Order: sequence, then structure tokens, then C-alpha cells
Amino acid sequence: MTNVANAAPEFDIVGEGRRRVLSSAAVHALLIGASILMLYPILWMLFGSLKPESEIFGSASLIPSQLSIEAYPRGWFGLRVSFGQFFWNSLVISLFTVVGNVVSCSLAAYAFARLRFWGRNFWFAIMLGTLMLPYHVLLIPRYVLFLNLGWVDRILPLVVPKFLAVDAFLIFLMVQFFRGIPRELDEAAMMDGCSPWRIYWAIMLPLSRSALATAAIFSFLWTWDDFFGPLIYLNDMQAYTVQLGLSFLVDSTSNSDWSGLFAMSILSLVPIFFFFLFFQRLLIEGIATTGMKR
Repeated sequence: MTNVANAAPEFDIVGEGRRRVLSSAAVHALLIGASILMLYPILWMLFGSLKPESEIFGSASLIPSQLSIEAYPRGWFGLRVSFGQFFWNSLVISLFTVVGNVVSCSLAAYAFARLRFWGRNFWFAIMLGTLMLPYHVLLIPRYVLFLNLGWVDRILPLVVPKFLAVDAFLIFLMVQFFRGIPRELDEAAMMDGCSPWRIYWAIMLPLSRSALATAAIFSFLWTWDDFFGPLIYLNDMQAYTVQLGLSFLVDSTSNSDWSGLFAMSILSLVPIFFFFLFFQRLLIEGIATTGMKR
């Protein structure tokens, strides 16, 4: 009887361990299957860029019968302007946008979160209300404004507004983070004679690295993937971004270079991939800590 009683707990431990292993294996199998499902369009586009033109839509096989990289140089130089110029234009616009958003939105968020002024809650509510305005509602008045300023067909309409804190989501994101920083730091700095600007520069910014990195990553991704803004304001092909260049590789009135389009689309994903790869820790940290009291 004693041996049977002692064996029962050991059997339960072994059975529990097996159930945990099976449960973990099932979860991992589900996640792997979901990952393959999400990555399949990218893999199809990647292998499509390595296929002969006749096999892209003529064969159901993912693996090409013969590998060819001819689509990459053909797509790179397939237009009147090379994609190197398009990549440079997108990079310049994206970097200016990142700098403008991080600086202006952090200043606005600091004012809303830490400073006391008349109508602060009212203006914060108005700022949040702009999140519900579709971009197309403001398109015509903004275009007329930039046209009268002589900024159309230049990158200024895509860059200058970013230095004026126009992205309400990023302001809200950083406001939530700034509110989580103890106010005792502000009070101690004021007792030492620090001005609000000094507190922002010497205390808030160093403590908000993850939130600033999150805003920078979102700004870069949104700007790099933006198609509608450059389409409206840019007319000269020398100033086109990557997204506009990709649209010109497909022509409904003549033959389209699908393999060249897939090749340039794969290359357009490379900067986003590496940008996210290098800053993913700060992005996850910023999203996880935003709005939490510490």
C-alpha cells in the first residue's frame, strides 16, 4: 500500500509534465502556422522576382524552375529615373519627418503633461478630436494653402508640417509616458533653479528614450509607406518617392514589368526591416510602458 501511495504523486507529476509539453508544442505549432500564413505573400513576391516573366502567373509553384536576378537591374533602371533616386528621396523625407515629429510632438506632449496653463484640458481634447478627422477632409484646404505658398512639387508640404506637431497620435503617446514620470523630479529641478525648458531637455528627454524611439519608428514607417501624400504634392519624377516609383512599373495601357515590380517591392521592404530590427526592443519597451504608472 505504501509503494502504491508513493507512486501516485510521481505519476501525476509525469502526467502534468507531458500535458505541459503537448500544450507548448500545440501553441508553437499554431504560431508557426500563423507566421507562415502571414509571410506567404512576401515569400511569393520574393520568389516571383526570381522567376521568368512567363511563370509568375502561369505556374502555381512557389519555387521557380530557374532562378534569375535579371528583374532587379531591370526594375532598378526600368524608368526614366533610377530607383536609387527614389530611395534617396524617400530616405530624406523620412529622416526629416522623424526629426520633426520627435522634436515638435515631444514639446507639445511635455506642455500638455507637465505644464499648467489656461485651457490645457480643452486644447488637449481638441487635439485628440483631430484624430477622428480623415486625411481627405483636410486635403483640399491644405493643397490650396501649399499652392499659394509655392510649395507644390517640392518636399516642403511633406516635411514642414511635421515640425509643427500635427501628428496627434504621437503627442498622445508621449503625453501618457510623460505623465508616468514622477513630478517630484520637476519640483526638485525647480528648487535648483531649472526653467521648464531645462527640465524638458535635461530630465524628460533622457527618461523618455523608449517613448521617443517609438515615435521615431512609427514616423519612419508611416512616411516610408506613404503613397497618397507624395502623389498629391509631387509632380516631377526626380522628386518621386519609392512608392510612387513602384506605381509606374505597372501600366494598364501596356505591358507591365511584374517581376521588376516585385524586385523593387522587396528592396523597398529592406529599410523597414532593418529599421525595425535595430529598434524593436525600444519599440516594444515604449509601447509596453506608455501610460503605466511607475
